[in-house]
Amino acid sequence: MASERREIVIPVRPWFRDHCFDGRIVLAAVEAMQLLAVTVQAAYPHREVGGMRSGRFARLLAISPEATGIDALVELERGEHGGIRARLLTRAQGKVMTRLVSHCELTFAADLNLDNGLDNGAIAPCAHAAMDLAAAQVYRELVLFGPAYRTLQDRLVLHADSAWGTVLAPAMDFSPAGPLGSPFPLDGAMHAACVHGQRLVDFVPFPVGFASRCVVKPTHAGERYRVQVQLQARTEDELLYDLCIFDQEEQVRETVRGLRMRDVSHGRIRPPAWIRAIPTGRSRVGEA
Repeated sequence: MASERREIVIPVRPWFRDHCFDGRIVLAAVEAMQLLAVTVQAAYPHREVGGMRSGRFARLLAISPEATGIDALVELERGEHGGIRARLLTRAQGKVMTRLVSHCELTFAADLNLDNGLDNGAIAPCAHAAMDLAAAQVYRELVLFGPAYRTLQDRLVLHADSAWGTVLAPAMDFSPAGPLGSPFPLDGAMHAACVHGQRLVDFVPFPVGFASRCVVKPTHAGERYRVQVQLQARTEDELLYDLCIFDQEEQVRETVRGLRMRDVSHGRIRPPAWIRAIPTGRSRVGEA
């Protein structure tokens, strides 16, 4: 089908610099999805963007420490059943020619049920968790982000095949409310999956795609939410999770199905030995 490309400039917000991986500042996947949603709504003003499928985070978008904006393109393509495929692209200069690099792509689906088949109401975490960690220790040793992206609060409770935690959607200066709500709760849910995965594999699992995402009701800055992370499948090189975000009334606000997490450091970054060495029995690790 025919596609169109729109030139955009991504403003580098001050908090972007707290999102680092392998020694580089990188654009958070949740921010990339928000950019695509904003662009789709600008192109199709009456379009709902809360239902997404076939997400792929193809390559990390590195941000220079001095950058105030990033030149980029968004490619839009109308597909079957009213879906709109959107891709976030940048230009990379090679020795001979310039090529386009894809960083995030997904389909805004007109036919995806926004409740994603989930009943409202959170299931209480099991009392017999394998361990729980202080959020402060998570960000010191397991998810090495700066203060703006330290969204997990209090303690993260880990089970054999799931994790539970609380996240805060911080209020940032000059942060407009996007159509998908605050990006921080979902980012924090991914941190919970990353920590859970580090107990299972000898790499730091990073999100590379998802089957579907449904924003039932957008989250808001300044509010706290509960997150549930459920392991669905595991292989040597990939973990598959479902995520759910609940509000204080235990109503589902957002879900992600089939979150794929892999090693994107090519073996350079591995979990600390202690996270895998802790026995299965109940334990508390670290202080807040």
